[in-house]
Amino acid sequence: PMSFNNVITYTLEMLRKPTILLFVKAPTPGEVKTRLAQAIGNHAAADIFRDLVNAQLRRLPTDFALEIHYTPCEAEGSMQAWLGDTEVFFPQSSGDLGDRLNAATKSAFLRGASSVICIGGDCPGLKKAQFLETEEALEQGNDLCFGPTEDGGYYLIGLSRPIPEVFQNIPWSTPHTLAASIDQAESIGLKVHLLEALYDIDEEADLIRGRQEGLL
Repeated sequence: PMSFNNVITYTLEMLRKPTILLFVKAPTPGEVKTRLAQAIGNHAAADIFRDLVNAQLRRLPTDFALEIHYTPCEAEGSMQAWLGDTEVFFPQSSGDLGDRLNAATKSAFLRGASSVICIGGDCPGLKKAQFLETEEALEQGNDLCFGPTEDGGYYLIGLSRPIPEVFQNIPWSTPHTLAASIDQAESIGLKVHLLEALYDIDEEADLIRGRQEGLL
């Protein structure tokens, strides 16, 4: 549990800077990085996943508030053991990815976030610069900011306010995820900013590439 001073500090940060929502699974072998595990085994893939998330946490802007949204819902104890009990943890809601993103962003805004940035933990090229660019884009009047992945999805979404429509009727985990999300946003007149395209670590080829590029 957070101390009273930590709660106050966390609340003040939320009012001043964007709030980062890190969506992460408990690193259970066989439950994370399953495509990568087909090549290197369940335990090795889980270790890679832990390393990716730990590295991502080190690359976050230190003056942004952070919430860790975890799954499964009974994993809070293991998540705290892994990432430390000074972080702020919330269980993810039920439903598909869109339902979970919508519920988490809505609740973060209700808690007082000025803007929200959702990420996963497996994009080794995601660094402080992209967060600062997202913050600036939202401050300059963009409604949404996407960080595209090379496979057609996105590694980051930034929102200036709750926008449930952008999470509805989206083909998740397909090459059309980002395009459908942008179409949905533009159909209701939203202004969208795009970051540079990066890649997630999903398969062995991605792992090899990340190591060759010095990202892992």
